[in-house]
Amino acid sequence: MSSSLRLASSALRLSKASTASPLRTAAFNGLRAYSSGKTTSLKDTFAAKIPENVEKIKKLKSEYGDKVLGEVTLGQVYGGARGIKSLVWEGSVLDSEEGIRFRGKTIPECQELLPKAPGGTEPLPEGLFWLLLTGEVPSEQQVRDLSAEWAARSDVPKFVEELIDRCPSDLHPMAQFSIAVTALEHESAFAKAYAQGMHKSKYWEHTFEDSMDLIAKLPTIAAKIYRNVYKDGKVAPIQKDKDYGYNLANALGFAENKDFVELMRLYLTIHTDHEGGNVSAHTTHLVGSALSSPYLSLSAGLNGLAGPLHGLANQEVLRWLEKMKEAIGNDLSDKAITDYLWTTLKAGQVVPGYGHAVLRKTDPRYVSQREFAQKHLPDDPMFKLVSQVYKIAPGVLTEHGKTKNPYPNVDAHSGVLLQYYGLTEANYYTVLFGVSRALGVLPQLIMDRAYGMPIERPKSFSTEAYAKLVGATF
Repeated sequence: MSSSLRLASSALRLSKASTASPLRTAAFNGLRAYSSGKTTSLKDTFAAKIPENVEKIKKLKSEYGDKVLGEVTLGQVYGGARGIKSLVWEGSVLDSEEGIRFRGKTIPECQELLPKAPGGTEPLPEGLFWLLLTGEVPSEQQVRDLSAEWAARSDVPKFVEELIDRCPSDLHPMAQFSIAVTALEHESAFAKAYAQGMHKSKYWEHTFEDSMDLIAKLPTIAAKIYRNVYKDGKVAPIQKDKDYGYNLANALGFAENKDFVELMRLYLTIHTDHEGGNVSAHTTHLVGSALSSPYLSLSAGLNGLAGPLHGLANQEVLRWLEKMKEAIGNDLSDKAITDYLWTTLKAGQVVPGYGHAVLRKTDPRYVSQREFAQKHLPDDPMFKLVSQVYKIAPGVLTEHGKTKNPYPNVDAHSGVLLQYYGLTEANYYTVLFGVSRALGVLPQLIMDRAYGMPIERPKSFSTEAYAKLVGATF
């Protein structure tokens, strides 16, 4: 089938799906207006890969289904299932020494290979979404078409906007974010089609449509929460000829600063995906395995992301740095930093932003943000403080002896960058993380439905039962 026929077929499916919703009609009209019509769409690119990937999985299961992958210890069971090989996640793999790879590509490789906005230097998150779903690096035109499609689908139902408006201003932004995404279930093509009795072969198509609609609406929803809680409540409309990162920055009210727009593109790209075992990714996958819609699945993942041991960590880092700054003033000497680190540790606290459940080296996501700061804000006092902590903390933590990985993770840097450009409201930072994480977990949800992945149901035992299994007596 030619590319033009594929696009026509895809547009026809979208047109038919739009009959139940004015928003879908608007999305189709916008896509028709802005798409070039000369490249293969994301949906058709993914659809073409499904048969081959399904056969690969079938062969793997049939020929190697009895292969032992490792042993599970009782310590792992009581240690949060750490390190147990039991999840399938196609988009990324995290190596303890090398860091994250997105479909086999490192962050520096993604920064080099993925398309950028005209005149821009950072990769567009649309390109990474395409890579995560298909395993292919998209062309510049394919990314422009995807930007246009998301912009065309971006209208948020009025009742959702009103729901956000009615939230009390002191309700945490992440709670508001989760509420809004859950409310979008009203628009779910998957839920409506399932209620009508669709065939399981169609699961992925409706999951795809829901995911595309959901991603498209997140910048406006996220910005509305920000503008309601911290500003004047006014949100700039999505610009149909702009990319996702620009539209998010613009809706927040920061698009006049081109460097901030570039930061948003980088931030959204590097925070998308980090294997499937982290709380937000696993929760989204788990809830989706029950055939809950992408809206309900992502909302569940966002609730996990809101926890202080997960996505909330970036604001904890910034608060800790600000307290350090108050304590040591302008003294950024090695001794001052060392003393403050030991004060934190001796108080029974952790050094926020340092350590990782899997990584045993500096997080490549931290490195990419550090390089951005070295280029755009080398003389910022908070960046200088972060740099000094980066220099001193690994040695202190190694001497302390209770941290398996004494190096910084992604959270150790992002807050300082956002603050520099005027987005100083730390309570809000996890919402930006949530927008980005949607771009990483929803591709896997689409693949789960396309490949027929079952409901997740591991076996559990009581402590007494485990004691019996291992022959323990009390």
